[in-house]
Amino acid sequence: MRSQMKSRSRLVLTGVAVLASVGLLAGCTSSNNDAENVVDQGTSTEENAAAGDTVTIGFSGPAADHGWLGAINSGALAAAESFPDVDLQVAEGTNDVNAQIAAVETFINNGVDAIVLLPFDGAALTEVAIKAMEAGIPVINVDREFSSPFAARSTVLGDNYGMGVSAGTYICSQLEGNSSAVVGEIAGIDSLPLTQDRSAGFADALSDCGLKVGPRVAADFTVQGGEASTSQLLSANPKIDAIWNHDDDQGIGVLAAITAAGRDEFIMVGGAGSRNAMESIQADDSVLKATVIYPSTQAADGIALARLIAQGKTAGDLITPSVPNRIVLDAPVVTKDNVASFIDLSFQS
Repeated sequence: MRSQMKSRSRLVLTGVAVLASVGLLAGCTSSNNDAENVVDQGTSTEENAAAGDTVTIGFSGPAADHGWLGAINSGALAAAESFPDVDLQVAEGTNDVNAQIAAVETFINNGVDAIVLLPFDGAALTEVAIKAMEAGIPVINVDREFSSPFAARSTVLGDNYGMGVSAGTYICSQLEGNSSAVVGEIAGIDSLPLTQDRSAGFADALSDCGLKVGPRVAADFTVQGGEASTSQLLSANPKIDAIWNHDDDQGIGVLAAITAAGRDEFIMVGGAGSRNAMESIQADDSVLKATVIYPSTQAADGIALARLIAQGKTAGDLITPSVPNRIVLDAPVVTKDNVASFIDLSFQS
């Protein structure tokens, strides 16, 4: 269990006890021993790191047809291999909803201890996830949310809205004082909620500094789609000051179109955090000056959470003796100044 409180916590809690003793916290009197008990809960980080009973975790995700998804899958495998007490069962990656449902049903029939699931379609996988939960198997939902809160014990998400906010805030800082700046946007697939969230965050951040989204096109997260959409945007807009491209994989095509058009009067921000994007930012050899992280570590985090939950452990660095039911990861901006801190977590496009 947790060791003694840190000095700062002891000071704060002792102060509360003093206030209580003079009646300022009527009905809330507590001793120092009670205060100690508040933080002496759950399992410590040391206990969590120690090997426990072996648990079997099932993992299923979409086909790795995108650099980010490839990193998601390899991250899950690496996380499982780092724990000597985890036996990982991996379903073949698929974009066929029925095949993924069948994979989860196999996990249920095999009696696994937990399931980590990045659904190809969150709504379509909700029913089988609920089935697993009702069978007593905790489900950790990764990236694409189920349509029911009863379908997962814990959910690990990237922050799509936050990506847009981060991209917009960075562009605002670079265009400060240019109230008439033309800001373009190259989105992913417009029908996806994640794209809609990214665009909403971007528009809100720009609005906050008096700018707005100007020319906008949607691609499809592919190199070819990025190149075609960007060519259209550039040909229709002879003056641009900044562009946010939602995805670094399609960004390869975006940069190809920019080079072909001979345009370099604007700055560009990418999205997701690929290695080639970060290397370009590091070299400072193109219009790409920053990218916004969408963590490819989500499934790895899911494996770690599944292990804790299946072993009856808690999140060691939290006071509450439990594992959170929802974790939203940060969306930091990577620039030339801080790229060295992020490049090891990047993925290959």
